[in-house]
Amino acid sequence: MNKSIYIIGALKNWDIIPLAIDLETAGFEVFTDWITPGPEADTYLLKYAKMRGWSYKQALNSYAASHVFEFDKSHIDRCDIAVMVMPAGKSGHLELGYARGCGKPGYILFDQEPERFDVMYKFATDIFFHQVDLIHELREKHGS
Repeated sequence: MNKSIYIIGALKNWDIIPLAIDLETAGFEVFTDWITPGPEADTYLLKYAKMRGWSYKQALNSYAASHVFEFDKSHIDRCDIAVMVMPAGKSGHLELGYARGCGKPGYILFDQEPERFDVMYKFATDIFFHQVDLIHELREKHGS
């Protein structure tokens, strides 16, 4: 049975799709369907909430936000491995932290070396700056 990978990233970063294809070619099952609502999904949800006169907390507890959260969480829960593709925002970092807290391997693929040093990236199983190195690592440690 192939290991499954949940790719974490920003809604506007469609570079995750070629990575997903390459990981599937390497023999992994890959989940990226969360990106399908497009780069403005969160913006539209916030706009909708404001038009309804909702507070931030009300918006966060709305059916729409809860549905999206449960959708993403269910796939993080079912997948064996998490890979966060940078740049990623707060949500991505929370998702990676959740996966790591569940005992799953969690990797970070940087698009470039960060300008600011952050020791907390040591929470990741490992970090990479080149996709080919990440895929090699995943195949070595988690391939079937």
